[in-house]
Amino acid sequence: MMEKMSEENIEEVRVLEAQIEQLQAEVEDLQDNHKDISFNFRGHMQDAMSYICGQKHGAEKEKVLSRLKEEVEEMEEDLKLQTRMNGISLKSCTKTLKKSEKKLVQQLCVSGVCSDLVFQMEFLLSAVKKDEQLKKTISDLNVVIDASDLQPFSSFLSGVEDSRDLMLFFRTLRTFSDRCKDRRRTFQHFQEKYPSVVSLPAGSGSEVMTLNHPELPGCVLILHWSVEVCREGGVTPRMELLTKIPEKALKLFPSQVVGGAAEAFQSLLRVLGPEAAIEAVIMAVSLSPDT
Repeated sequence: MMEKMSEENIEEVRVLEAQIEQLQAEVEDLQDNHKDISFNFRGHMQDAMSYICGQKHGAEKEKVLSRLKEEVEEMEEDLKLQTRMNGISLKSCTKTLKKSEKKLVQQLCVSGVCSDLVFQMEFLLSAVKKDEQLKKTISDLNVVIDASDLQPFSSFLSGVEDSRDLMLFFRTLRTFSDRCKDRRRTFQHFQEKYPSVVSLPAGSGSEVMTLNHPELPGCVLILHWSVEVCREGGVTPRMELLTKIPEKALKLFPSQVVGGAAEAFQSLLRVLGPEAAIEAVIMAVSLSPDT
């Protein structure tokens, strides 16, 4: 009986010794990894890693922290500058789903603002190490844009989610935002310059501007300015001039005159460009009916 218990105790001791050896080996590996990381970095980053690994003390430690604080402040200023230049502000959250020596899988949630457009995206980022090379891939991309009218983006977003081309998404979003800014700025300019003729029923951020003469009630010219986005990311502004004239007034004008307004406006667009063409139409509407 005693011999059996002794054998069991010996076996337990062997198991414990094996576990201790395994833990010691893991600690040594971690220490080696810290040394390798510190060795691969240079300058302030090497000092920072040495501090994290406990290799910096006293005054040297304070010096490292001071340098890190300065670099963080510089990076924050650079980020603000990039945001101003790109027009896109981003925030991200990362969750590690799988981690091994050869593979890392992370889930990224990114939210951002580009002008008045708020967007969110989620995707998986996989990094696989093979033959000393690191290959990164994106999968399961989902993009949501918080906008009242998503029709211009519906086909494009579907294409981006299929191709997983993030650079195309950001580039197209910025271009679309710039074209919308151009439209808003133009609408505001003409409303301020010709307040008695120009109206913006849905605000300067909408696609519609109306033109009407105070002495011609019911006769309205409607400028529809849309910004279209194709599946491949191309952004194209489109303008068309529509007429809204009461039936009684239609009897006073030949049908060719009313129907030709849209074609004439397209000709003006090709020759003069958007702003000059719009102003030419506004000036025509502004003329008194007696002149």
